[in-house]
Amino acid sequence: MSGIQRLIARLNRLTIRRQLYRIYTVVVVVPILLIGGFLLIYTNHLMQNYYTDLLESDNYRVRNLLFDVTREVYGISRDISFDDGVRTILTDDFESRQEYMRAVDRNEVLNRYAKTYAEVSAIDIYTDNPSISDYKQFKQMDGDIRETQWYQQAMEQAGVFWKAISWEDGYRDSNWDLCLVKRIQLVNSPYQAVLVIHIATNYLWIWADSTEYDSMLSVDRGPVFYSSSTERIGRAQPIAIDYEESYFQYTGREKVGGKQCFVNISTLHAYQSGSKIYICVMDGHGYANIRKVLWVCGLIIVTALLIPGILIYIFTNYLTGRVRLLRQEMHKASNQDYELIPAFQGNDEFSEAFGDLQVMVGNIKAQEALAYEAQLKEQELLIRQQEMEFKMLASQINPHFLYNTLETIRMKALTAGDREAATAIKLLGKTMRYVLENIGTAYTTLEAELKHVDEYMEIQRLRFGSRIGYQKNIAEEVELSQCFILPLLLQPVVENAVIHGLDETEENGMIVISVYTKKPDNTEFLLIDVDDNGCGMSEVELNKLRTDIEVRDMSRSKSIGLYNINQRMKLHYGEGYRLHVNSEQGKGTRVRLMIPMEMMENVRR
Repeated sequence: MSGIQRLIARLNRLTIRRQLYRIYTVVVVVPILLIGGFLLIYTNHLMQNYYTDLLESDNYRVRNLLFDVTREVYGISRDISFDDGVRTILTDDFESRQEYMRAVDRNEVLNRYAKTYAEVSAIDIYTDNPSISDYKQFKQMDGDIRETQWYQQAMEQAGVFWKAISWEDGYRDSNWDLCLVKRIQLVNSPYQAVLVIHIATNYLWIWADSTEYDSMLSVDRGPVFYSSSTERIGRAQPIAIDYEESYFQYTGREKVGGKQCFVNISTLHAYQSGSKIYICVMDGHGYANIRKVLWVCGLIIVTALLIPGILIYIFTNYLTGRVRLLRQEMHKASNQDYELIPAFQGNDEFSEAFGDLQVMVGNIKAQEALAYEAQLKEQELLIRQQEMEFKMLASQINPHFLYNTLETIRMKALTAGDREAATAIKLLGKTMRYVLENIGTAYTTLEAELKHVDEYMEIQRLRFGSRIGYQKNIAEEVELSQCFILPLLLQPVVENAVIHGLDETEENGMIVISVYTKKPDNTEFLLIDVDDNGCGMSEVELNKLRTDIEVRDMSRSKSIGLYNINQRMKLHYGEGYRLHVNSEQGKGTRVRLMIPMEMMENVRR
């Protein structure tokens, strides 16, 4: 028994209510849960990738901005460091402050950079030249400056580096700037000078700030010098960074401030320096948005389960109520209680079944009313029945004798242990019975005709074994029991296919019967194709066969069966209905019978 048959057998043991619930579970609940679960997982994965891609894009934008700023400021530092006017100011011993101030005012390089570059908030040149005091960009190098880490690093290396430097504003609030630090080489001079260029925090805020993400910038191992959230400025990066890596990059999920965030960190090697700027971009709203979407998806899945479940529950109660009512009325009728309810609500199969029950009960009542009259005519009916039985017995003496003789031979074969011979005799008896019973009849059903062909093919399989196969293809729209055709039409065609079509076939011979309908030009036909995969016929042989089944030649012994069938079809259905034969040498033969469905309707009426 197949899996489907076992499932049907198991469902048949349940009530209709439980069957519907089981079907709802298998057809609706399980697929929705599987598909819904997959979609939830896929949506979560897709949205996480979406948010991380956005973070990477924003990080890339900030990194490009910083690269352009650092490259521009590096160019400014070169121009200032190698400017002859700046070097002259740093190396000269001024006799008065007025002379020093006039020299500073005349310097065009410093004045130009201080006024025209928005990314630069301040340019400071610290020097230990005692004739220079604090004025504009020049600062006297005091003890506090000498103790700073960035100054000491500038004294140790000649190249440019970047530092996060804190400073206090007029309100004594601490602020942090990203600064370029570079020692200015003063040849043949006892003095030293350090250039510090401050990047404008407002400039970074305008170009690097984002309304969706939190950005944090730090340089080397220093604290955060810029952040969208001011409380993080001056603190370490919230995400652990491996400073030993040449290029540190990280994308993932981290819990920051008690909240799950998407984080993306990248490293920027500052232009023409060994300093590394770390760019950290965080999204604190992505997880909340994903959870909202997943909640909505989950709600949709629950709704998709709940609404059909409620409808199934309502429909099941309605259906089982109608079934119980119909069963109750049928039970009353089975107990000879014919007082049924006057009407059955609805216009479906249950209503039709109840209508049939009412008709049956009405017929029973009518039969009971006629019972007395039937008793009076009983004797007359018995006499007529005896006369009919006598006539039928007289007309069936010879066929019964033949059937009884074949049955006796079959039993002797079984007694002798020859089951194959017994089967052959049984099939032969059925075949002969069908032929004898249909002699003189006008119509038979296609179902009975195909059964007769089945019995014939069983006999041929006993004869040829596996050399010949047999297959039927019945279209769904064809009801065999409702199709009426002339009796003994198909078996001669099949016999001709076995004898002539498969005569030279040693193995894997196949007879295929296909039954279907066709409706060209608003006229519906029943088509029956008999195909074999035998040797087929040449064009000359096919033309000769077509002539033979149309023109009767008394000297010919072949194709008589096909000729008779062709003539019967033309006489009964009309000149346009006949056998159609097509064949191709080496590929087999097809014989087609075409019968008008309209004539079958007349037979049914």
